Amino acid sequence: MAINKNNIIKFFYIFLTIHLIIWTLIPTLTNNNLPLDTIEALAWGSNLDWGFNKHPPMSAFLVEIFYQIFGAQDWAYYLLSQICVIISFFVVFKLAEEFFENKVFCLLSVLLLEGIYFYNFTTPEFNVNICLMPFWSLTVLYLWKGFKDNKTIDWLLLGLFAGFGFLSKYLFIYLGLGIDIFLIYMIYKKKINFKCLVSIISFLIVLLPHLNWLTENNYITITYGLDRTGTGDQNFLDHIIHPLVFLGKQIGILIPFFLMFLFLSSLKSKFNFKDNKLLFLLAINIAPIAMVFLTSMIMGVKIRTMWTTPFYLFFGVLVIYIFQSQINLNKLKGFTTVFLILFIFSPFAYAYVSVKETDKRTDYNGKEIANFAQKLLDENDRIKPYKVFGNEWIAGNLCYHLESRPKCIIKNMIHNDVSYTMIIDKKGDEMIFVNNKLIKLKKNSNK
Repeated sequence: MAINKNNIIKFFYIFLTIHLIIWTLIPTLTNNNLPLDTIEALAWGSNLDWGFNKHPPMSAFLVEIFYQIFGAQDWAYYLLSQICVIISFFVVFKLAEEFFENKVFCLLSVLLLEGIYFYNFTTPEFNVNICLMPFWSLTVLYLWKGFKDNKTIDWLLLGLFAGFGFLSKYLFIYLGLGIDIFLIYMIYKKKINFKCLVSIISFLIVLLPHLNWLTENNYITITYGLDRTGTGDQNFLDHIIHPLVFLGKQIGILIPFFLMFLFLSSLKSKFNFKDNKLLFLLAINIAPIAMVFLTSMIMGVKIRTMWTTPFYLFFGVLVIYIFQSQINLNKLKGFTTVFLILFIFSPFAYAYVSVKETDKRTDYNGKEIANFAQKLLDENDRIKPYKVFGNEWIAGNLCYHLESRPKCIIKNMIHNDVSYTMIIDKKGDEMIFVNNKLIKLKKNSNK
């Protein structure tokens, strides 16, 4: 499977196709149920709004589009994840073409990403991190195009995709800060003018409905994000331990990446900080991760590893750009060997874990439980269920699998310290489930 310099583009598309097929097929065949975050997004999608208790709305919008097309077909949501991944890979390749004349370098910039498990092993679970990836990558691409050509359309597209990125996950703000640093410096150096500010127009147009929702809902998503970091319980050591743990995990994540790269090049190079291309790549690669590290250090908060999923999309472009003079393309055989090992091992490892471990969320009998509920509804001469109240997992699975696709109202339903799920039909009749068993049937007396 040698890399032929004369048909790099063809090889790239083959790679994208194989990646998409493998990572759609493997979870489809080995998982019994969709993962938690995907079910949660589907639950939000059944009751669309401009925001939800945990995140902004983009992930719900995307899964709802797929639900309207494919319905309750699990493979469709694994496919959605991989579409997000390969769009990101494609954009990385297109940006690399702006930096390298040699198309081999463009291809290597993408293939190196297979050494980062964010872009293979964790991708079957569609969530806000996966949703963010294509918008993160497109924002970077149009930032570069705007800087290079200073066209109004590119700046407007930058704002558009940045808005979509922010609607995917607030963590996008770290890329936004990196972008701001780059733009401010380039305006100061008179490399670009204030025309770049037109991007704010499209950004705000996209964002305004969500900002309005935020104010009407007491900024609930921001509060949730802060709670997830453990804000408020810090001691002095947290300001040291949490950032160091974060840094250690990031180094661990990148070990396979650099193992692959060392087969191509030594790590010797000279930095020219007057090089605008290098400054750009540092701004969109290093600045965001550095600011996350500083956030952890200053606030003493935990940063969850998966939150940095999109941060390394252009890391291959950065590393190859810095060390391109040292890259020996005669060593592609060794690189290809390591790449293939990782490319093959990762889906096999996923399949093994999925089949071997039997107590995961993806082993849940969501469809069978929904069929049981549907049978009870039919036996009691009910019309189609209208709403389901309960936690995101049980209620979310019911809403996904029930034929009528009722609205899912995510709410902790507790009575006498017992959690329950409630289905309501349009007549107002109630069916209450505890541990997936019907314990109460209540007719609406006001009918």
